[in-house]
Amino acid sequence: MPFTVIIDPSALKDLRGIRVFDRRRIVQAIDDELIHEPTVATRNRKMLPDLVPPFFCRPPVWQLRIGNFRVFYDVDENVVYVRVIRPKLPHQTTEQVL
Repeated sequence: MPFTVIIDPSALKDLRGIRVFDRRRIVQAIDDELIHEPTVATRNRKMLPDLVPPFFCRPPVWQLRIGNFRVFYDVDENVVYVRVIRPKLPHQTTEQVL
């Protein structure tokens, strides 16, 4: 059963600040990766159980890696909530990205 993906207003604001080429790639990856089995760890997707994010979410927080960007989301029932989308510079930790 496919999951419904809801992008929070804060994530939409993050998307607007990203150049169009990257924005399309991020939206496509969200559609490809989070519709089916968003809570299964893969090469580009992992759970961050100890992370205390500066935004509202339902633990645990998950991270989807898309090139130099990170999508942080959580899952409730059959709904994926994309909370924030941030660029990640080389040598930054997840905490620094947030």
